[in-house]
Amino acid sequence: MKSAQELKVIAEKHSHLIRNGLNKLSSLRYGIPGALGNLRWTAELILATYEQASTGKPPTSNLEYRIGRSGGGFDRLRFKFSEKTLPTPDEVDKSIDLSIPLNKQKNGRRITIPIPIYGGGMSFGSISLNFMLARAMAAKTIGTFTSTGEGGYPPPLVPYKDHVITQVATGLFGVREETIQYAPIVEFKYAQGAKPGLGGHLLADKVTAEVAKMRESSTFTTLYSPFPFHSVYSVEDHKKHVDWIKTVNPTALVSVKVSTPKDIDMVAIGIYYAGAHIIHMDGSYGGTGAAPEIAKKNIAMPIEYAIPIVHKYLTSEGVRDEVTLIASGGIRTAYDVAKAIALGADGCVIGTAESIAVGCTHCGNCERGRGCQIGITTTDPELSLFIDPKWGAQRIVNLYNSWTIQLRQILQALGLDSIKELRGRTDLLYYLK
Repeated sequence: MKSAQELKVIAEKHSHLIRNGLNKLSSLRYGIPGALGNLRWTAELILATYEQASTGKPPTSNLEYRIGRSGGGFDRLRFKFSEKTLPTPDEVDKSIDLSIPLNKQKNGRRITIPIPIYGGGMSFGSISLNFMLARAMAAKTIGTFTSTGEGGYPPPLVPYKDHVITQVATGLFGVREETIQYAPIVEFKYAQGAKPGLGGHLLADKVTAEVAKMRESSTFTTLYSPFPFHSVYSVEDHKKHVDWIKTVNPTALVSVKVSTPKDIDMVAIGIYYAGAHIIHMDGSYGGTGAAPEIAKKNIAMPIEYAIPIVHKYLTSEGVRDEVTLIASGGIRTAYDVAKAIALGADGCVIGTAESIAVGCTHCGNCERGRGCQIGITTTDPELSLFIDPKWGAQRIVNLYNSWTIQLRQILQALGLDSIKELRGRTDLLYYLK
């Protein structure tokens, strides 16, 4: 076993090589390697995201940073403004309001975040503790949130608890009274858009002693989260869950994460009447490389279809302004965030973009204990050190600073003063045929 000092030297050398390599790639105009990324997260989009995480500004290179090449979804949606009317970063009106409230009800604490974005659940075991810390540090700096995911609440996150969402998933890994009481927001995860109906699945070689202790399981044993909660088969059962959280932590906001079935409108209204503050819809195409491709591409509804369905239904029921609607699942850029809001969401949850900010190359080896050469989706003690939390946090902050500029550019070009004015404005979008 190598000493701590030896591990630190190895980590610093490895991280230096990764950063230098990606920085060189992100400076390319042509000849981008075909092995990097896919049609949704293209090589250009990955490198442009990495560049933004380096500079905190929209890319000055010729790299495409707004869309991918999937041929559908957000990649076919455009805003109705001319590129000539888009202000430069220096011309952006900084008074344009990007904040959104997360509680529109009379109970629970009042929480407003300065940008319409927070970090999605990535659990200890699926990702390294250092990456979790980087995300929590970034959330505190920005004034937004990140989520524990379903793997429990590691003690090093506690200093950032005012910006950490406690997730309660079907496996109940690491869920304790104190972790619920830490939380300003508690999120029930009923389903994930990348693998609805399948539950969670953490392979044995990622269940190290630290992960097993946190999840109260045996080491190097494959762990499953069942689908669904076996105590919830109706809205009435769901309300008991919401009431449980409000009893343990009366001021916490309750978020409910669900996938996007064809009756997502009925699911959403049930969540509202159960007393939740936030409806978090997770569409297909999200998740890490550990999500099965057959599930990711063939089960859940793409988020761009689900958002307007739920927005219109909640509006018709007269309750749209009493609940916060958050979207995730395949949202990659500031332009995707703006499009999701124009379709009817209040804000978005992001995961993969934060991973790419610290060096993810979309290699797809997330399920393996030593599969991630960057140190993101790993629990290996050596590889985990490749992400320095302070460095990673600054990268994520820089990415969101760039997105803040772009969101204001879009709103300014559309003649809007607030991100809240963009919600549901489908008339400002058109679809490329």
